Amino acid sequence: MTMRLIAGLALLLSGLASETAAQASGRPVCAARDIIVNTLANRFGETAVSLGLGPGNRVVEVFASEETGTWTITVTSVNGTTCLVASGDSYMALAPMPEGEPL
Repeated sequence: MTMRLIAGLALLLSGLASETAAQASGRPVCAARDIIVNTLANRFGETAVSLGLGPGNRVVEVFASEETGTWTITVTSVNGTTCLVASGDSYMALAPMPEGEPL
């Protein structure tokens, strides 16, 4: 499922002709953030469920859908370009840890 999800987004975003071409290119799938976010929402029902600030002031986000069970991790650079980092299925939200509890 993970490779098909990435390949599907690659086809949609870059116009590649086949899944094999997307995998063979070895290039990350990147586009303007609004295109990535709209694609994740419209094709997979995913919305942002968490985010954080990574190295180089890049925003790391996790998108997920409890209905479909799919999830995607993206990284957005300061210029607004968003790249897919990882994706998969069997997403499950966890309850927050009570304050003072060790991890």
